[in-house]
Amino acid sequence: MKSSFKAHIALFFAQLIYALNYSIAKDLMPLYIKPLGLVMMRIAGALILFWILSLFSKKDKVENQDLKKMMLLAFFGVAVNQAFFIYGLSVTNPINSAIIMVSNPIAVMLFTIFLFKERFTIYKLSGLALGITGALMLLLFNANGSFTFGSNTIIGDVMTLINSLSWAVFVVMAKPYMQKYQTVTVMKWIFLFGFIYMLPFGMPDLLNVEWTKLPSITIFAMAFVVIATTFFAYLLNTFALKALSSSVVSMYIYLQPFLATTIAIALGKDEITIIKIISASLIISGVYISSIKKKDWQISLKIQFVKLYKKIINS
Repeated sequence: MKSSFKAHIALFFAQLIYALNYSIAKDLMPLYIKPLGLVMMRIAGALILFWILSLFSKKDKVENQDLKKMMLLAFFGVAVNQAFFIYGLSVTNPINSAIIMVSNPIAVMLFTIFLFKERFTIYKLSGLALGITGALMLLLFNANGSFTFGSNTIIGDVMTLINSLSWAVFVVMAKPYMQKYQTVTVMKWIFLFGFIYMLPFGMPDLLNVEWTKLPSITIFAMAFVVIATTFFAYLLNTFALKALSSSVVSMYIYLQPFLATTIAIALGKDEITIIKIISASLIISGVYISSIKKKDWQISLKIQFVKLYKKIINS
């Protein structure tokens, strides 16, 4: 199986986890745990899991210079990303968060162009346009009156936007280290630094949780947020960065509303409509088109046309 195919499979499952997380994480706060306490629990739980997994993985010797850069990655990819998403979600609507996260692939594409001079191809532009259109159609037609930008949600909306931008920085800047080291090696250090950043802010709220009074369904939801949404989702996303570009990885975010709707339909909580079919087609097409690369034969054909053109001009 090609590494690129494995990466696409990994990204699909990561988005499936995220699609489930919006409502699950929202129900936990603030009744059972405060936002920063949930962030602390996610980071601490994932930290333990990544270090345990590293015991069974190939050992990498990380250069001191790279460790310093991983500290910066941890700030954007773990501390800011986790804190602003969870806290933002607690004071806004899930539909608002989902719509704002549409900005993530746009930010990633712009960062890769300006920072790494990555070419802005017609495939990426077309895929991005299709993905945005499909995601917004699906989200807005499913909002049922819950989509509102205003004074009641503005703080949460702004925090979600900051989360989106910080994740974009992480996805772009983390790629070189994912290619240089084992995925687990990078993640264990990034989560260690992220844990240190969040310790003074999140630990007090985590310690105040009344664990003995938590319903079993709440404990299950917390376990899902830590194990699936944090540990597995980060692992799957960063694994995909080894084989795919940052732009393609970020484009998969458009699958989240599609998968959430599919799950709702499967559970009998929603129904299939023509709008949903069109939206799904646009999203899937956008993700596929954005991952297309120029084939060698296309490049060769272009060279031949250029040579032929010059020959005609000179004759």
